[in-house]
Amino acid sequence: MAGCVASPAQTDCRAQAGVEPVPWEPLAPGVWVWPGAVAEVGVGNRGHVAPTTVVLDGGEAAVIDPGPSLLHGLRVRRSVVCRFQARVRWVVNTHAHAENVLANGAFDELVRGGQAAIVSTSATLAAMRERCSNCLASLKRKAGEAAMAGTNIRWPDRVLNSGDVLQVGRLALQVMPIEQGHTEGDLVLWNARLRIVWAGGLAYMGRIPELSQGSVEGWLLALNHLDQLKPLHVVSAVVSSSQERGSLPEALIETRAYLTALRQGVLQAMDEGHQPQEAGQVPMPAYAHWAGYAERHAFNVQRAWRELEPVWMDRGN
Repeated sequence: MAGCVASPAQTDCRAQAGVEPVPWEPLAPGVWVWPGAVAEVGVGNRGHVAPTTVVLDGGEAAVIDPGPSLLHGLRVRRSVVCRFQARVRWVVNTHAHAENVLANGAFDELVRGGQAAIVSTSATLAAMRERCSNCLASLKRKAGEAAMAGTNIRWPDRVLNSGDVLQVGRLALQVMPIEQGHTEGDLVLWNARLRIVWAGGLAYMGRIPELSQGSVEGWLLALNHLDQLKPLHVVSAVVSSSQERGSLPEALIETRAYLTALRQGVLQAMDEGHQPQEAGQVPMPAYAHWAGYAERHAFNVQRAWRELEPVWMDRGN
């Protein structure tokens, strides 16, 4: 009768019946992405506004930014087993935003069984401990209780440092220097063979960048570091690929353009004698059609203003 006992993988796949399949899109050999909605978090997208990636080789898998909820994470976990016949070895949290990390709990059983590890930078772990309770409550309000059913906070259990390598079969994901731009510590992962960089929340396109825990100057410096890698693909707040030989993925170009224009606009407003509360004095109509412009651009102006005041004063004003 022992042969009639279902394995955990078989049980997981039977549970897949009736579960909406994950619409993975291939990015490179062994790399699949579930893109997020280019929109603000809402009931319609169930909080899925950041890409989830699975990296596969030799029957092993790394899940990078598992998503916003338990239900999202369970779909990913089942898909890795049932579609790709792989076991999750790594769950990677690139930065401490709810839409990236609140699916950690879907992998808790694997972690407790010693099969997988949830990893992040020390800065991300500290920020999660500081903010995740409030972020979970906020996501429940925005995405809806149904989408967030059963979701609890699950901390990373291993800290990554620059120079570490996450091995997935024969694929190596190299931990690059941790960047302080979008958040206190965005994890950057690099695979040189496929020329893919996972860049935390450092690259946006079609959606206004979020500066609430960030730095304009630090973010622009981080983009310089990413540019030097000359990636073919970047996975960040969006998925973006180089359109022609020798060019950078468009998201890196667009993010730099927004932040540069924001920086220049704030410094010009200071030159003209405006005050930080006058966010309307730094309009950026070229980005008014991007998601989140009404919600975030004015805040970004105020955040950048506080950071750039010493820069403006040092210019001799």
